[in-house]
Amino acid sequence: MPAELIDGKVIAAGVRAEVAGEVATLKASGIVPKLAVVLVGDDPASAVYVAAKGRACVEVGMAESTIRLPATTSQGELMQLLDSLNADSTVHGILVQSPFPSQIDCSAVIRRIDPAKDVDGFHPVNVGKLMAGERDGFVPCTPAGIQELLRASNVATRGLDCVIVGRSNIVGKPMAALMVQDGPVANCTVTVCHRYTRDLAVHTRRADILITAVGRPGLITADMVKPGAAVLDVGITRIPDPTRKSGTRLVGDVDFDAVREVAGLITPVPGGVGPMTIAMLLRNTVRAAQRLAAA
Repeated sequence: MPAELIDGKVIAAGVRAEVAGEVATLKASGIVPKLAVVLVGDDPASAVYVAAKGRACVEVGMAESTIRLPATTSQGELMQLLDSLNADSTVHGILVQSPFPSQIDCSAVIRRIDPAKDVDGFHPVNVGKLMAGERDGFVPCTPAGIQELLRASNVATRGLDCVIVGRSNIVGKPMAALMVQDGPVANCTVTVCHRYTRDLAVHTRRADILITAVGRPGLITADMVKPGAAVLDVGITRIPDPTRKSGTRLVGDVDFDAVREVAGLITPVPGGVGPMTIAMLLRNTVRAAQRLAAA
């Protein structure tokens, strides 16, 4: 029997509805949650992502400000802008869209954002809080979204083997930190695999929960998956497809059709993990506003 699909669009819609209710409550008390998104340069994919985030803010009743800077923007100019956003009490969340032009130091940009407004969850303060199991920081949006998908799919995670393929600071590492915590939708035994892992299939075949985020189409094949496993595919790559009008299609790291015949639960690409990332960004932003209201 084919695996049950985890519908990220439906689950994300539920999160957005919840956020919209929280936004309405904040507005009634005179606080309008606001996200400021900074885009440096003219990368086409980044522009699409930024526009989607702006629309999502408007849809849940939040305010948003998209600040577009030329590709020639200096490190100092960007830092000045971040300082002004940090000091602006009407701005609750700050996001600087990557990738950056070569003259911009990504690490320095992340560190310059006020941790209380770091709704991406990448500042070292928020990373440290996640690692320590503290609840008052911000969790990176994609890992938080995956955890929400598991919760909404009623996966009883305690004691399960969770294997994560990929060790990025954006997905792999924070995902491991979340799943190993003592808490709901966690308490797993976690293995993190990467490019130097010997015999990847040995690890993936024992995973009750398999999460992959490396951007290699078809990396995970059916013989690498434990029967009945929950498979969550973060990878997204555009490949040629002459059967499509566009000439291309989006695929994940998982050989979807084959793996669906083995797994118990599986996310599609697109429409699985992707919609959750923006939904969790909205949730982080409204929580930033709630903390300000409680201060």
